[in-house]
Amino acid sequence: MGNETHDFLPDDPQPGPSWANARWPVVGGESEDDLTQALDPTAMQVAIKAAAAKAGKPLDDKAVEQAAGDSIRAMMLVRTYRVRGHLAANLDPLGLSQRELPADMTPEYHSFSGAALERPVFVGGTLGLEWTTITELVRILRKNYCGHVGFDYMHIADVEERRFIQERIEGPDKVITFTPEGKRAILAAVIRGEQYEKYLGKKYVGTKRFGLDGGEAMIPALESVIKYGGALGVREIIYGMAHRGRLNVLANVMAKPYKVIFHEFSGGSANPDDVGGSGDVKYHLGTSTDREFDGIKVHMSLVPNPSHLEAVDPVVLGKARAQQAIRDDLKKHEQVLPVLIHGDAAFAGQGIVWECLGFSGVRGYNTGGCLHFVINNQIGFTTSPQFARSSPYPSDVAKGVQAPILHVNGDDPEAVTFACKLAIEYRQRFGRDIVIDMWCYRRFGHNEGDEPSFTQPLMYAKIRSHAKVSEIYEKRLIEEGVVQPGDADAMCNEFNAHLDEEFDGADSYKPNIADWFGGRWAGLNKPVDPEEARRNVETAISRKLLDSLGRTLTTVPDDLTIHKTLGRVLDAKRQMFANGGEFDWATAEALAFGSLVTEGYGVRLSGQDSGRGTFSQRHAVWVDQQTERKYIPLTQLPHGKFEVYDSPLSEYGVLGFEYGFAMADPKTLVLWEAQFGDFSNGAQIIIDQFIAAGEAKWLRANGLVMLLPHGYEGQGPEHSSARLERFLQLCANDNIQVCNITVPANYFHVLRRQMLRPFRKPLIIMTPKSLLRHPMAKSPVDEFTGESHFRRIVSDTTEIADDKVRRLVLCSGKVAYDLIQKRDEEGLDDVSVVRIEQLYPFPGEPLSVRIKRMKNLETIVWCQEEPRNNGAWFFVDRLIEQAAAAAGKEGMRPVYAGREVAASPATGFAKRHEEQQRALVGLALGLNDGGEALRGNTARLAKKKPA
Repeated sequence: MGNETHDFLPDDPQPGPSWANARWPVVGGESEDDLTQALDPTAMQVAIKAAAAKAGKPLDDKAVEQAAGDSIRAMMLVRTYRVRGHLAANLDPLGLSQRELPADMTPEYHSFSGAALERPVFVGGTLGLEWTTITELVRILRKNYCGHVGFDYMHIADVEERRFIQERIEGPDKVITFTPEGKRAILAAVIRGEQYEKYLGKKYVGTKRFGLDGGEAMIPALESVIKYGGALGVREIIYGMAHRGRLNVLANVMAKPYKVIFHEFSGGSANPDDVGGSGDVKYHLGTSTDREFDGIKVHMSLVPNPSHLEAVDPVVLGKARAQQAIRDDLKKHEQVLPVLIHGDAAFAGQGIVWECLGFSGVRGYNTGGCLHFVINNQIGFTTSPQFARSSPYPSDVAKGVQAPILHVNGDDPEAVTFACKLAIEYRQRFGRDIVIDMWCYRRFGHNEGDEPSFTQPLMYAKIRSHAKVSEIYEKRLIEEGVVQPGDADAMCNEFNAHLDEEFDGADSYKPNIADWFGGRWAGLNKPVDPEEARRNVETAISRKLLDSLGRTLTTVPDDLTIHKTLGRVLDAKRQMFANGGEFDWATAEALAFGSLVTEGYGVRLSGQDSGRGTFSQRHAVWVDQQTERKYIPLTQLPHGKFEVYDSPLSEYGVLGFEYGFAMADPKTLVLWEAQFGDFSNGAQIIIDQFIAAGEAKWLRANGLVMLLPHGYEGQGPEHSSARLERFLQLCANDNIQVCNITVPANYFHVLRRQMLRPFRKPLIIMTPKSLLRHPMAKSPVDEFTGESHFRRIVSDTTEIADDKVRRLVLCSGKVAYDLIQKRDEEGLDDVSVVRIEQLYPFPGEPLSVRIKRMKNLETIVWCQEEPRNNGAWFFVDRLIEQAAAAAGKEGMRPVYAGREVAASPATGFAKRHEEQQRALVGLALGLNDGGEALRGNTARLAKKKPA
């Protein structure tokens, strides 16, 4: 990046893994220097001769030469175990996975056999040994690398990171050890996990719970993350996970009261009639709580999620990033830890996993490393791994970001807990993602009503005879003398007695009013009634502030060499401010951002090419043409904080990330911009499951803004439509706001309104393309100051007396300017063009007032550029009729003027586009009937048929 004095986020250090500046190893090893020595016979001979002399056992030249050969081959054997040892690790609790020792991990492969196995070999400190034998070396390597944990880390290029792992796992004395108290605590946690699932199965027979049965070792392991993480500086953990084991994590890790979960199982609810919302199934719900270990309190939250596997991942990361910003933790990323719990099939199969891994080293999206825990069931619903992926492990995708992967046997709770302890140490040290891949099984299939033997009879025959995790671990602890026979039964009885007490208290449990608005959300609320949700607030700014922002937006530092075209843009902008003239779209946006920052709010804008703007309109970032140093004018403002990021080429992941950020921080205006609005359908899951329904399902407000370039300029099917109709179909219960704005000042006001109202709702804006520079799409200075505010309806720019209007053309978006221009050219003085700038909540009341004033109105037309089956027509049709009826025009229904139905959202032929545009404008104004141009290809093809 160079010596950047003004960059995207000054307080965020250069992100990314340290391998960005590392020298890539040729074949691996403890370090490049050690490896070079190990593979250089001359250097090895020198080292051996010195070591032998130091030990008082000097060697002649022939012996030194032989010893050097032995050492080089021994080091290659060590490297083979480091790279491939996990392939021989004992990972599968069921023993169904055939994991034979690879040939290149045998001494014979490296030319050691017979007496050579016992010959002293110099290894120069490797594994903590100076001299050893091959027999001893293999014994240690197998103990270190082929036990219940398989260490998959040699794909990491950074030497320090590899050495960090090696120092903790290699050597004759490196074994997984816990104190007797720790072992008993692990056993108790496993028992809680097992008995809780058993209790639910007994009390709610046949009810789906997606139990953890078979993977209970995760419970003590996650508790270790809290304990050791707290000791290493973690003060907040944000979890995301799908169904499997979620109820167990809620109860036994998150400490959600058992009686609350029992209440929900019994048909009670923590949502609908008691506290509002639609509610959701219990294994989608989240919670938050505090837990304390060794005097250190850690706050934890589990983000609610839909059934769409892994969809919650980017939301968790975005929320973690926001919490890090709130805690001023963006430099070290040590206080807030994201933890994502995955299923094996989903981790390998869902592309969003890779999108999120890709954030790990990207400025603006880096969270300092995420701990990924894969519950490896060795099956995905009914699909076996060999039919579900093309890699040995589900976790292999994480190698793309050089994340270390710890494969671990789920029947060994100590090994799983050790893996989590190592993982949190690594994350806190290096700020990188790390993966725990826990091999286990599903004892009862995909859910408790499933019959898994239909598709995996051999696996489930094995599972039926396989001992439970607690039984295996209890037997081991009895042999070690840590517990006595009967201790585990006592733990079970004590825990079940507690569950009985909680179960008895479930009937009388009354959920509290949902705490939507605590902490950072204090002072905000849910709108009391629909009218409050529709109400405007004053959003104008003072002329003094506007002029001050103008200076900030047009002043170029003396040491910055800007592009000559940007210079001309800034010259024009200076004229706007100097003359108090008319402001364009980009300037209006910058005024909204700058005024909010000055008032103490944060502004975070992200998207593909958002710094410059897809259409070279924004220029929020100025790049020095000689050094590529970046300067961001709005970062010079006091009080608040402005951030703009050119995002990874992702819609699904980035939109989810920004939704999560907005979930955590209502005091920051969070905006996601699609490069073209059409591409937002790449994030449809986030739109449907979170943005549109999150408040109703999970009682979580969100103020995210989506900017979707939309408009028909003849650029083809993929660069015209943001699929307005899809957003309108999602509208209900004042859940979101949908706008199609044509006036720069209105854009300014709607952005400010988003922060200045006492509540938060997602805002979807169809933003323009051609209107960015349209001579009619300008706003005078007084529309930003004084008593101005957002206008849901925009009147005709041509003054037409209400009593003269016989034809009212309603529309939304840039077609308004085409209509006005053509109407004025034709001299139609009885046609009024009125724009609906906010489509939802629909402005029915002000529209009816407008219609009522038109005493001689004969026809209402709805005009749109989109095909009839797209756009807003099917949404506004009856709403316009209702507004007309309220104005005393009962029975007056709007007439449609626009393109006819089409499978493709737009034509790809410029000439045809122009014909269609002229025809629909003429049809709306009553100048023609639309004709063939609007009927599309069908009529054209029909004309070519022979008589």
